[in-house]
Amino acid sequence: MIDLLVAGCGPAGAATAIRAALAGLSVVVLEPRQGPIDKACGEGIAHSAVEYLRRLGVHLSGRPFHGIRYLDADHAVDARFRAGPGLGVRRTTLHQALLDRLTQLNVPVVPARVGPITQNATSVVAAGHTARYLAAADGLHSPIRRQLGLSGERSAHCGTPTGSAATRRGLRQHFQVSPWTDLVEVYWSRLGEAYVTPVADDLVGVAILTTARGTFDSHLNAFPALKRRLCGATPASTVMGAGPLRQRVQHRVSGRVLLVGDAAGYIDALTGEGIAVALRTSAELVDCIR
Repeated sequence: MIDLLVAGCGPAGAATAIRAALAGLSVVVLEPRQGPIDKACGEGIAHSAVEYLRRLGVHLSGRPFHGIRYLDADHAVDARFRAGPGLGVRRTTLHQALLDRLTQLNVPVVPARVGPITQNATSVVAAGHTARYLAAADGLHSPIRRQLGLSGERSAHCGTPTGSAATRRGLRQHFQVSPWTDLVEVYWSRLGEAYVTPVADDLVGVAILTTARGTFDSHLNAFPALKRRLCGATPASTVMGAGPLRQRVQHRVSGRVLLVGDAAGYIDALTGEGIAVALRTSAELVDCIR
């Protein structure tokens, strides 16, 4: 029997496995997809999360950013960080760095789905593995959360700029252009928000969060200042989407199964701290079981 079985090898799952291994626990990761895995993501990592990853032995290449600029049609406000810069990093770059660290620590990543879960007072069994605990890091729409009856009622987010109670979703695309600022920019309109994150010296990521339905290009029309910035820039990735963003959970623990990362519930991407929160929850999980 191993100490910890981790379901999912995204940032939350990989960080959980790395911290567990560094704590001397025996750990196996289940991930059916071939990495590195891309997904719709703002790709900005807060300073605290960058430092935590360094402590885990995960070293990233990316583009530093030193604060956030909020803009609408008439105003702009800059908020510069005091603690240190964040880092814009392609999701695939982050995932590959986490996978490399798992390899360095000899943590097995098994290409398998979790399937049915059984447990008793001392152990949990999934995909042929027996462990003291199972960390469910299987994402925003966590099948494990549903399997264990932990999902709450779907509740639409009502904190959008328009006060809308409709479901929010996100779309993301990259553009080949040199970043024009050392800040993450957040553009506001009646449609929602557009987040611009510098992720390399010649690349920015644009993520749009909105309740409206439509294509990425049609949504971009709601942000004329940003559209002018991107005029002539070459799209450097396909459009990817995510949502509904808000996910409620009834409980984050069921016996020996613990939810972590987006699987543990998600409010909104507005803060831009999704990765940082996932890393903090992974640290707390390991501290609870070690």
